[in-house]
Order: sequence, then structure tokens, then C-alpha cells
Amino acid sequence: MANDFSGLGLSAKVIEAVAASGYTKPTDIQAQAIPHVLQKKDIIGIAQTGTGKTASFVLPMLTLLESGRARARMPRTLILEPTRELAAQVHENFEKYGKNHRLNVALLIGGVSFEDQNRVLDRGADVLIATPGRMLDQFERGRILLTGVDILVIDEADRMLDMGFIPDIERICGLLPARRQTLFFSATMPPEIQRLTSRFLRDPIKIEVARQNSTAETIEQKIVRVSNKPEEKRAALRQLIRNEPALKNAIIFCNRKRDVATLARSLERHGFSAGGLHGDMDQKARMETLDSFKTDKLILLIASDVAARGLDIPAVSHVFNFDVPTHAEDYVHRIGRTGRAGRSGTAITLVTPADSKYLDAISKLIQKTIPEVGLEGTPEPVSPRSENARGNDEERPRGRGARRTRGAPRPETRPEAAQPETVETPAPAVKERAVAAPQPDRRPERQPDRKPERQPDRQSSRQPSARNADRPAKPSNQPVVDGVDADSPFGSDGPIPAFLLRR
Repeated sequence: MANDFSGLGLSAKVIEAVAASGYTKPTDIQAQAIPHVLQKKDIIGIAQTGTGKTASFVLPMLTLLESGRARARMPRTLILEPTRELAAQVHENFEKYGKNHRLNVALLIGGVSFEDQNRVLDRGADVLIATPGRMLDQFERGRILLTGVDILVIDEADRMLDMGFIPDIERICGLLPARRQTLFFSATMPPEIQRLTSRFLRDPIKIEVARQNSTAETIEQKIVRVSNKPEEKRAALRQLIRNEPALKNAIIFCNRKRDVATLARSLERHGFSAGGLHGDMDQKARMETLDSFKTDKLILLIASDVAARGLDIPAVSHVFNFDVPTHAEDYVHRIGRTGRAGRSGTAITLVTPADSKYLDAISKLIQKTIPEVGLEGTPEPVSPRSENARGNDEERPRGRGARRTRGAPRPETRPEAAQPETVETPAPAVKERAVAAPQPDRRPERQPDRKPERQPDRQSSRQPSARNADRPAKPSNQPVVDGVDADSPFGSDGPIPAFLLRR
């Protein structure tokens, strides 16, 4: 194994850039992978996080790209990354190590306008770094031709499987030339990925510098038993942060995105310098938060697993697992954010009674029992301003349909609305009836309700019109025969029609 980068076959421009970055000795994965990449061999690289897998393919690619020239919309190399942050980080590596090269590097990720990306593609991209979804979008728009790709890099291959990118990877590989060089890199290599490599790679060279799924020896791992109650769990985390004298900065991982935002707000209310990072944030906010953490403007970065893979922040002193990861492989990637490049680090995992099966899976994966420690000092009291603090039940106002406690005095009955006083009106006198002839079988008909008398209107005071002047006035006591007025067409003395006498 080479003792420095000069013995790996890299070009002088690359070696100069590496020396300017302060690196003198390659890591194990770099020393074994770089010579094979320069020989244009397919590679499966397995190494734990923080061992320099990114540089193991960036440095030889820069050397190979020194000859040749990119054409418009036809990238020469393609690097696929599962997350935007990891793609942006690889882009930074090309800028750092390729400062002596005149290469066009295109970054295709979501959250960035298509117009800016199209301008870079139209000039011709020597290196295309992309997430699978955005790259396929640009291909369907006719902005990319993949027939000129010589090198394909699939970084964090197992994460691609977990995130459901395998169908996209299969489609992209079908669009690439058959004669190409393919590089697989990951910290874990489950059996599903191993079966896929037989389809994507040709006679690959497997490089495994450490046992699969192992963690770095420079990381001190601990577990702390906590309660299931969210407010008590957050109080335990705050106590752990205060009890770590060597803490300079820390990444705190949560399983759910909504818990990231809740925990970040809680820590800010308690005076901590904290910020959240999760997949629902827009790309600009994610990059600003990440840059603030890298430049020590933020001390605590609360993140989902979007930040667990491949983020190269060398000086992270602590990692806290606020939630135990449901996938044991994620534990390896999470704690790999600390203890990088030979530095020491600390990883503390908060374990609730419901997390026992996940903890057993992690211990089985890493083949190591994580020591358990207790909280030092007395537990921190829960802040009354906590977002989940609940008041006393007796002081809480009852709703309309709240159940009354047995034995409690019955609340005062709401008085009924005052009803208007009813005035009994005497029944109107029944007018005299004139029966024309006795009808023994006739059923007495119902007396019709008497309509209220109309109030005199404006025309009641007027004089009768000339048309009705000769008509005699109708007396008010005119008899009614079975409900028929005497002035009716039937007359008072005439016979009553049969349909009026029918039952």
C-alpha cells in the first residue's frame, strides 16, 4: 500500500491539489481503489463512513478527464447520489481537488431552476452529478444525451435501495453505453445490492477495507435509558448536552421530519443554538442551515436521515440519536458523522422501553454490545413553557359535552327562556244557521275557522264607486246556510247541491 498519493498513479495536477488541501497519506479505501479506477476496472467499494470513499473516485476521475473534451448536452461522466446534500458535497470535492483543471461540472438536483442547469449543460459537462429524479426529468425534456458517458458512479448504493431508486437506476443504466466503467461505493452492502451488481457491473473488483457494517474504533458509543414521554425525553437530551464537557458541536438525529422541527424549537426556547434539517425544507434553506453548522454559527443540527449519508463535516464532536433508527444500517451511517479521519467522537443513543427490538438489531449488526450509562445528577425539571405541557384537569374549562364527575354537584340549570304570556280569547259566536231541510243521515260538517277581521285599510274611508252605487249594502248578520252565503249563486232558499252534502 502506498504511503502517499504520489505512488497511486495520479496526475501532477491532482497531487498538487491534494497537497494544498492538507492531505499527505491516503486512507485504506483510497490506496486500494484509486489504482483500479485508473485501470478502468469496475469496482465494488465497501468501507465504513468517514474513510474517504468520495475522494477514492473523485481523484482518479480528475486524472482520467484531463484528456478529452465534453460536448454540449453530452456529459462524459455521471455520478448518482441519493440526496441533494450529498450531491452538493461531491460537487464541492470536484471544485477543491479540480482547481487546477478546466472542467465543467454540472449539478442536477431538485429545488434549483431548470434554466440555470440548462446553461451548464449547453456548454458541455465533463462531470454530471445528479439525483436520479432530476436527471430523468432533464433527460425527458431532451436536455441530456447519455450516449457519451464513460464512467458511472453509484454512491451510497444501499441507500439507493432504501429510498426506492432502484427502478430509476435500472432505467438510467439502460440509457448508458454498454461499454462503460461502473463504480459502486457504500458503507453497507445488503444481499439485494449484491444481486444487482451482477447486472450493472462487469467482472467487478471487490474492495473491502473493513468488516461490513462495522463502526469506527475512534467513536465512543453509549446508550441512555429514557422515558417514553416526549417532554421527559427532551429534558434528558438537554441534560446530556450540558453534561458533555468536550461537546463542540453535535448532530441530533430523529426518525420523523415533524419531530425534527419540534425538537429544534424546543432547544431554541431553552437557549441552545439549534437548527433543523429535513427533506421538506426547500433547497435554499437546507443549504443555508448546513453552511451555518459548518461555519460554527449553529452548535446543534437536528436532522432526519437525509443528513446521515455521506455528509463530510470533519469536526463533529458528538452525535445524538434522539430516536433509535428502525433500520440497523442507519445507525452505522448516523454515528459515522463523528470520529472522521482519525478523530475521536462520541455517539449517544436515547433508548425508550419500546426501542428494545431495534437496539437488539443494531447490536447484532455491529457485533458489539453498546455500554449503558445513566444520567448524571438530578433530572432536569420540565419547563412549564414546553409545547406539550398540559394544565391541571380541574383548571381546564369544560366543553359543552364534557362528562360530569360522579358525586360532583350538578351545575346550575340554565333558566328557560321566558315564554310570552298566552291570552285566552273567547270563541267567536256561532252565526245562526238556516237549515233548508232535515237530513237524518247527514254527518255534521266541521265549523270552519273564523278568519280574523281585517283592519280597515286606506280605501275603507273612500266613497263607493259609481259602478257599485246602486247595489244594496250587505247586512252584517246575513245568515249562512251550511257555510254558503245567502248571496251565493245557490241562494238562501234554493236546494243545497249534493256534492256539499256528501260524506
